[in-house]
Amino acid sequence: MTNTAKKLTVAVGSDFLSGFARIPRNQQAKVLTFINKFRADPTLPGIHYEKLKHARDPNLCSVRIDQAYRGIVLRPEGESVYVLLWVDNHDKAYDWARNKVCSVHPETGSLQVIPVEEGAPQIAPAPAPQPGLFDGFDDSAVTSLGVPALLLPVVRSMKAEADLDRLASDLPQEAAEALYMLAAGYTLDEVRQEMDLPAAATRVDPQDFATALGRPDSKRRFFVVEDEQELAEMLNAPLEKWRVFLHPSQRKLVENDWNGPVRVLGGAGTGKTVVAMHRAKWLATRKYAGPDDRILFTTFTRNLAADIRDNLAKICPDDAMKRIEVVNLDRWVDKFLRANGYGHRIVYDNDVGEHWKQALLVAPPDLGLGQSFYREEWELVIQPQSAETLEDYQRASRVGRGTRLSRKQRKQIWPVFEEYRAALNGAGLREAPDAMRDASRLLGARDAAPRYKAVVVDEAQDMGPQAFALVRALLPRGEDHPCLFIVGDAHQRIYRHKVVLSRCGIDIRGRGKKLRINYRTTEETRRWAVRLLDGMSVDDLDDGADDQKGYRSLLHGVEPQLGHFASFDQEVAAIHEHLGRVQADGAELASCCLVTRTHDLLDQYAAKLGTKGIKTYRVRRSEPEDRRAPGLRLATMHRVKGLEFDHVIIASVRDAVVPLDVADLESEDPVVRREAESHERALLHVAATRAKKEVLVTGFGKPSRFLVSAAPAAGRAGAREAAEPT
Repeated sequence: MTNTAKKLTVAVGSDFLSGFARIPRNQQAKVLTFINKFRADPTLPGIHYEKLKHARDPNLCSVRIDQAYRGIVLRPEGESVYVLLWVDNHDKAYDWARNKVCSVHPETGSLQVIPVEEGAPQIAPAPAPQPGLFDGFDDSAVTSLGVPALLLPVVRSMKAEADLDRLASDLPQEAAEALYMLAAGYTLDEVRQEMDLPAAATRVDPQDFATALGRPDSKRRFFVVEDEQELAEMLNAPLEKWRVFLHPSQRKLVENDWNGPVRVLGGAGTGKTVVAMHRAKWLATRKYAGPDDRILFTTFTRNLAADIRDNLAKICPDDAMKRIEVVNLDRWVDKFLRANGYGHRIVYDNDVGEHWKQALLVAPPDLGLGQSFYREEWELVIQPQSAETLEDYQRASRVGRGTRLSRKQRKQIWPVFEEYRAALNGAGLREAPDAMRDASRLLGARDAAPRYKAVVVDEAQDMGPQAFALVRALLPRGEDHPCLFIVGDAHQRIYRHKVVLSRCGIDIRGRGKKLRINYRTTEETRRWAVRLLDGMSVDDLDDGADDQKGYRSLLHGVEPQLGHFASFDQEVAAIHEHLGRVQADGAELASCCLVTRTHDLLDQYAAKLGTKGIKTYRVRRSEPEDRRAPGLRLATMHRVKGLEFDHVIIASVRDAVVPLDVADLESEDPVVRREAESHERALLHVAATRAKKEVLVTGFGKPSRFLVSAAPAAGRAGAREAAEPT
């Protein structure tokens, strides 16, 4: 903002929003009044800055909000910079500020808030000398990654990664992330490249706080306020920091003017959807802001589209939001085809059983192929590769199928697929991949077909090749550098579809990116959830392999709790007791979600908890969650995807439920069985990683085999003990 005498920079720190959120609602009005006055002109005589006695940083001041509350402000001497850092009750605000130092890092140029406690945290001496975790890197290398010189003794005291876990909160985020990557085996150059740090030291003015606020790492924790509306939006939901504060790696993905399609991978909680939403906003406000420009934001399911539409409206101006169409792809296809006189109804797995029975009547009896083979061949080979004739099928790749077929055998079984397709056509039906293929052809044949300037795709791992061929067809023809932004994570694939982007005409070479920092879950929950996936091979959506190297959370909390019981009633009693403890700690039921594998199970738990006085709220399939509605949230493992809650209870994790006793697990094809189990593991992984603070996993009867490999040692013991009562 600009003042008549000089340019002033006013910023708000992310910690300030956390402090503001803790203030009782009926006390926040006075804070809001002060903040608006401060934003308008922090030099007003009515704002009395008081130096803090015994403070480590002479640039920190307190400001009086009322008799009870004080704000802490960074006001560097001789600078026109004012940063709101914290707000709290009088004594607590002073305690927060007393041992904080705000400084500009001499090499990265970022503004950091450094805790410098008396008797700074150290690691207890080991019985015998141990090498330091970072002994292989000298001090200049460590500080070049953003570690403040003041905290070098803390870093040098670390002997194992567990020490880094305990002390990471004392470091600036960028420093902790860099150290985690070094500990994971990345070289110094790889860390610098991943964090977009210069290879050589740059000159930084340590007194230039205004410039420091504009650095990428500063923007992850400070927001320079330009107008009252921005500030009001921040304070309206202060804990939803994803609206404002982006990690530098996220911001770079959002704001870069890419010269072709981009694919972003990242584990659960790394903010992929947040990046996708901010990318859509950036495109609509910066690149394609014309009145006739249209942007499509699509995802796999209706419920995710509803959630995204609701959240996107929170960050986009009204005029931009009007030009962003948010819809799941199946619904877009149905609407488009109907508008163009399509005479078929689109059907899914549950609606085609009778037609398969008819087709299997022509199956050759002498080949020894089970009924499940034909449906799997259709779904895994014929549909993904658009094999519409015998010649197409003869050319199709069957890599990954457990049963080999000669050319002669392919010819013998092809009539089954012809009969199945004829049965669908005769009933006026199309499967979703066929409908997508029809839509792509229609788009290619009509000049007046809808066109988008850009397409953003979320949950890409659950979409197949026909979906991406359609997405490519939605962008202008002949475009060498289509504006296509794709995010996904095959570790969270809960449907059967797979894709190789390059085979769909989408070239991401040089534009395949990855997010590694988990912002949602604690490290304890993340590790437990990742153990569920041990041994699974995971693709990168483009015929390569993906891994979770360097995937970390900087948040810490309790280990997931595992409780297994002799009966349903005992399990529900334990869940009820757990909810009582959560409420006693000051949390609302609305911050908790009970998750099960099926809708029927949700009904059972809702009914039983209802008899104990627990009010519940069902998170529906096709509408966003109403955050204002009271009650314990209820959702299936499929529906909870894309959501987050402080506390997650995953119930009925028992044999024949997790994994669910489905036909694919009994398939004759070992590849299909393995992938079906992977999908079931991914569902449990997704459910656990919705939790921000705490996970409780419960069941009764025979335990799920998934828990044996995933549970930490203490959790396994607790599960055995809990299962004994009868």
